[in-house]
Amino acid sequence: MKFFLDTANIEEIKEAVQLGLVEGVTTNPLLASKEGGKDFATMIKEIADIVPGPVSAELVSTTFAEMVPEARRLAKIAPNIVVKVPISIEGLKTIHALSKEGIKTNATLIFGANQGLVAAKAGATYISPFIGRLEDVNVDALQMLTTLCDIINIHGLKTEIIAASVRTTAHATQAALAGAHIATVPYKVLLAMVEHPMTDIVNRIFMDAWNQSDLK
Repeated sequence: MKFFLDTANIEEIKEAVQLGLVEGVTTNPLLASKEGGKDFATMIKEIADIVPGPVSAELVSTTFAEMVPEARRLAKIAPNIVVKVPISIEGLKTIHALSKEGIKTNATLIFGANQGLVAAKAGATYISPFIGRLEDVNVDALQMLTTLCDIINIHGLKTEIIAASVRTTAHATQAALAGAHIATVPYKVLLAMVEHPMTDIVNRIFMDAWNQSDLK
């Protein structure tokens, strides 16, 4: 499973890339709005220059007539830009049209396996089921993700599943077990995956023993 970083914060992206784990970045209007001081195109271009892999930039238009031109503008910012399209009738039309033009898309706001299936059939490069937000309404998100992964694999559909709205290290582990191709995670979750209290405890024991020995 690949890791994408779910953020628009430039410093977080730079630090995460140094870990050697981050293979892409996803953003959304909420994340972008938290990073003031520059326009969206400049922000996305800066991220795309740092990250070698896909960088998802989300559309804010709501109709097919508006979404396609906006998507084309975003795709021109950098060759690794992926246009993030919210799932809807207008969104599916947009995904299908963009796929014919060779523009990569990420169908987002997926909350049901059926939504993921139709997005994949429409030509989405990636589909993003939301785990954490689905759990917020007491739905078994892991079951939905597992079902979606099974459908994609059974029928050999050419799309990659990005487990999104990942809020905990457990979510990341569950996404890997379910068969998601990618998990997009906040920086704090990525760091938490490296840590374990027993690692710190045992390391202190080892270092104390070393410092008390004659081996130094």
